[in-house]
Amino acid sequence: MSRGSGASFWNRDFLLALFGYFFLFMAVSLFFLYPVVLEAFGPSRGRIGLIMGVYSVVAIAIRPFFGRLIDLRGGRRFALLGILLLLAVTPFFHLVRDAGWLPALLRALAGLGWGVSMTATIAMCSDLGPVDRLAKSMGIIGVAGLVANALGPLLAEELLRGGGAARLYNASLLFLAAALACVLAAREMPRGEGGPEAGGLKALKAVPWLQAAVIGAVPVFHGAIRGAMIFFIAVFAGSIGIGRVGPFFVVFSLAAILTRFHLGDVSDRRGRKAVILPAALIIALNLFAIAQVRSLPLLLVTGFVGGLGQGLIFPALSTYIIDFLGRGNKGLAISLYNSLFDVGMGLGAPVFGWISDLAGYRWMYRVAGLLLLVSTAAFMAKAPVTEKQDGVKPTFYPFLGIR
Repeated sequence: MSRGSGASFWNRDFLLALFGYFFLFMAVSLFFLYPVVLEAFGPSRGRIGLIMGVYSVVAIAIRPFFGRLIDLRGGRRFALLGILLLLAVTPFFHLVRDAGWLPALLRALAGLGWGVSMTATIAMCSDLGPVDRLAKSMGIIGVAGLVANALGPLLAEELLRGGGAARLYNASLLFLAAALACVLAAREMPRGEGGPEAGGLKALKAVPWLQAAVIGAVPVFHGAIRGAMIFFIAVFAGSIGIGRVGPFFVVFSLAAILTRFHLGDVSDRRGRKAVILPAALIIALNLFAIAQVRSLPLLLVTGFVGGLGQGLIFPALSTYIIDFLGRGNKGLAISLYNSLFDVGMGLGAPVFGWISDLAGYRWMYRVAGLLLLVSTAAFMAKAPVTEKQDGVKPTFYPFLGIR
């Protein structure tokens, strides 16, 4: 049960849970530069993508099971369970000497810990916020993740330069310990007597399969493309003589944060599809721009533009899926969106790694842009308008026949 109407965000327990999520995300985001460590062993790019992608695949596989348990029993105990698993797994990265089975196994176990702890910590934070301001609670939680997304790779780059992979692993352990302390100190709101609503999955049975495939493909492609940017941007930059990529993650996250604060509600005023289309076009065109990067300034420009597109697409697309399944199935819609996004990240890493093996990084980003354009065109043509038009001023695209 969440706090009642009028309760403040900035209470002790919400802040403790929020910092717990931030430190947890910091520990995980340090590993965004793990491909740099793996590359020193001389594996194929496809092998690097496989090791990085198995992390997301495992997180996706266990999330529905633990998500149901979190609804029933609360997030705190499962947040602790996931963090403890990550604390147990991370020291074993010190034993990695090649890009073989050990890093793949450790990444899979880390994906299990992340899948449990991330979902549980977000649930815990949202329970501790005001019940009538859930969207704002989720936005604040998302900003904590974006800040960690910016700072983690920047710190990881300095750690790898200053002391190698060992310092990266040790720093991750420190952040995990801080997350554990915060979650232990936070008090959880008691469960409501009514329990989670039953039968939420029935909402999916009424959706035509073609329509479901078209709508579901969009977050999958966005996840795949986000994975290609996160997992390969460091090695791509290194291949063209750009030694530092930390600033790329900083400007990406700053643009996404600023966009979410100032334009996060634009789809409420203009309609979901009216925002999804230009946001997807921005991201796709930016991928073509990344394929032309040959200097750090242009790399930073693409980072900012990519963050702008991400800041626009996330609230519009996630809310579209909530509207599509119905507000009574909000939890199902949020978990479905995140799962589809993670499916994209998990599958996209090895697929785009394979493409880069065949044709190079520049063509990898061009293919990613083309795939996003195709999936967006299908979405705009087949996906229905979902929001009620009261108070909404739809934007029209008469040249496409789309509202």
